[in-house]
Amino acid sequence: MKIQFPFLTFCILLCFIGCDSEQGKSPSLSHIKDTKTKQYAVEGKNLYEKNCANCHQTDGSGLGRVIPPLAHSDYMKDDISRTVKIIKHGLRGEITVNGVVYNQNMPSNPHLTNMEIAQITTYIYNIWGDHTGVIDANQVADFLKD
Repeated sequence: MKIQFPFLTFCILLCFIGCDSEQGKSPSLSHIKDTKTKQYAVEGKNLYEKNCANCHQTDGSGLGRVIPPLAHSDYMKDDISRTVKIIKHGLRGEITVNGVVYNQNMPSNPHLTNMEIAQITTYIYNIWGDHTGVIDANQVADFLKD
């Protein structure tokens, strides 16, 4: 049986497209070179996937106009302290992220320790092309004092 060249080309192309899709995939940590930042980010990735990815997605893209993105988010980049407080205490009310209005409540995470929040924030502030470095538990404690 002889396979037609256009059919074979189509199958190979389809395989490359399917294998190259990044949407919904967990981002790589390979670009993080600082050892301490990477240690925090590795733990933060696990915690993010357990506590945040269900709504914000593993790739940080959010859920359309319902849940805002974290990846490349102007709202998040603007204020680390606010992000820490939102992770711990949740959020109610309207916010604007990258010019889009969102008004979905985010539940609080009172079970997360300052170290776990530090690991999550280190992950989300370093994974999508940002290079914020380590956000440690002492910083998180200071942010939560306000």
